[in-house]
Amino acid sequence: MTAPLFKGVITALITPLHDGNVDEAAFATLIERQIAAGVDGLVPVGTTGEGASMDLDEHKHVIDLCVRLVAGRVSVIAGTGSPYTKEAIDLTRHAKAVGADGALIVTPYYIRPSQAGMAAHFEAIADAVQLPILLYNVPSRTGVDLANETVARLAAHPNIVGVKDATGDMSRVSWMRANIDGQFDLISGDDSSYLGYHACGGVGLISVASNVAPEAMVALHNAAAAGDYATARDWQNRLIGLCKALFLDNSPAPTKYALARLGLCSEEARLPLSPTSEGVKPLIDRAMADAGVV
Repeated sequence: MTAPLFKGVITALITPLHDGNVDEAAFATLIERQIAAGVDGLVPVGTTGEGASMDLDEHKHVIDLCVRLVAGRVSVIAGTGSPYTKEAIDLTRHAKAVGADGALIVTPYYIRPSQAGMAAHFEAIADAVQLPILLYNVPSRTGVDLANETVARLAAHPNIVGVKDATGDMSRVSWMRANIDGQFDLISGDDSSYLGYHACGGVGLISVASNVAPEAMVALHNAAAAGDYATARDWQNRLIGLCKALFLDNSPAPTKYALARLGLCSEEARLPLSPTSEGVKPLIDRAMADAGVV
């Protein structure tokens, strides 16, 4: 079996904003902080990066900006999902053209296609663009669940190299290990359950919490990867409050609040997201303190 193409801690980057526009200086600062902390990759304009709230030109610009700022130091897996297959192909072609290492493509949201429709959607994108693709299954947001059997079908495509599973269902990673032949990168999309996902055979995490606590998330993963589950559990216990707190309000607003507390960007989110409510902020403050971030 070959080594995973994508593994370790991959941060689902926020997109910092200032007066409605991308704050490029803050974006650069956030990227440098992530790389210095030892993350393995970055995902620009995914769910946490508010990609669904950007027009096509802006979306493409953030991908290009991230690739240029990273300059090959870690992997860049561009968020290129869209419920409109033609648009997803366009975004994925752009990601390849500017030098992204891969694409993260979410299941088509709102439309709620069948399993056959989702399979055809992903196959059309993978046929059109020679770029490694991670499927992204997050039914709590999209309203559709990419079935294990559909993932197995798509894993046969040479350009589809793995899945980001944000369901928190540990049985899925075990099923995929048992039913998918060859290397297929099993990536968790749920910070709170990552330790269990890794123990069942996962190779990495696309993380929201690593925006705020990148060194700690890297330490958790490295301990688990080394088989030191006692240390990994200690890190998990320290971080679990933060992992939960960052979803106490409409994400990624709590993450932006936490980063604003660290002086790294503004709290600004794009409508229809609202800023973190005042009642939630003390809970995030406490979680940050418990995690040793402040």
